[in-house]
Amino acid sequence: MRNPEIISSYLQSEITRGSFPGAQYVIGEDQEIIAEGAIGCALVEPERVPVTIETIYDMASLTKPLVTALSVIRLAYRGILDLKAPLGAYLREFEDKREITLLQLLTHTSGLPNWLPLYLETQDRAEVPAVIARILLDSRPAGAAREVIYSDLNYILLGFVLERVTGERLDKFAKREIFDPLGLRRTMFNPPSELRHEIAATEHGQTFELANAVADVTARRRLMGVDTPVRFAADDHDASMLELFITGPSGVSSSASSSRYHWRKNLIWGEVHDGNAHFMGGIAGHAGLFSTAREAFRLANQYLPGSELLNIESLDMVTKNLTPGCSTSRSIAWILAQTPDCSAGPALPPTAFGHNGFTGTSIWMDPHTRRVFVLLTNRVHPRLDAIDMKGIRQRFNKLAVEMLSGL
Repeated sequence: MRNPEIISSYLQSEITRGSFPGAQYVIGEDQEIIAEGAIGCALVEPERVPVTIETIYDMASLTKPLVTALSVIRLAYRGILDLKAPLGAYLREFEDKREITLLQLLTHTSGLPNWLPLYLETQDRAEVPAVIARILLDSRPAGAAREVIYSDLNYILLGFVLERVTGERLDKFAKREIFDPLGLRRTMFNPPSELRHEIAATEHGQTFELANAVADVTARRRLMGVDTPVRFAADDHDASMLELFITGPSGVSSSASSSRYHWRKNLIWGEVHDGNAHFMGGIAGHAGLFSTAREAFRLANQYLPGSELLNIESLDMVTKNLTPGCSTSRSIAWILAQTPDCSAGPALPPTAFGHNGFTGTSIWMDPHTRRVFVLLTNRVHPRLDAIDMKGIRQRFNKLAVEMLSGL
């Protein structure tokens, strides 16, 4: 007998433990929703707002497969993009770095590191590709061995590829090509302010990202022989500004190479949590998507048989392991459940595939049974704590499989 209350009760127990303030989920099979639920609060500070099935969540890195990769695959099928072509064929900033291909960006085998505080390097969104090319790739030897390094930068670049070849901003292209054809009404970039009370809040300030930015800047300064502390202004335990001075061995800084970024100190609510996406106006290939579990379920089903947006040949690309011999098994956009110790859990077969989002979101799919498991939480609200989201996701997937199997 199928009893979704077991899943709701489990998620409520995690809310009680303090893992996250609220959750929304959808479990389905053959494109049909079998169970769904909304538990807890979308906001706990400064007021309490209950989660409903219509609550909109910051999807974080689920933007990568649900918008960016889906768009790239569709354009590749039309012959507008060649996945084996060098990145320089589409972004002039990479014309002299021809060893990097679109497929390597899609599978996180480009060699790019996982993250960089781009907002400390430029004040102009349009210059982001040049920043990545200049800072990260100049010293990397051509033909270097390809290991899987999960990187936001890969999908930031893919977002720019989409914008250059279509002549449209990514959000407008996604609305026309994906959201509108699927009838999605609560899926978008940059939600309007009138929807704020219908959106799950995220972190209060950017404490976590500040720590990462300070560590990144410090490490890079040390590589240049500069071992002085990174300077930042603080206000009540929360940084308001980080000053980056890239100085030479002489200790003399250049004003042209200094950058200032004003950190968000208030509650992040109704705007993208990710710092780079926020700097890019809320529209980026790696983050910025907002949606509900119901509409994320609809998007996820585009990667399964019966898809309205992808053909059978395209679907093969998301189930095949394109990184054999690597520590992480990846297809285009997705991680495969055959990857040891991933968040799929033992209840899903090795052929399942999925993706997580930093804010507490996840989607896992079993292509053989055509099952989709969507779990959305705002685990970063009101602040980011050490939480075992992998274990929570694995348990959720297990309960979902048991429910659908009548166990």
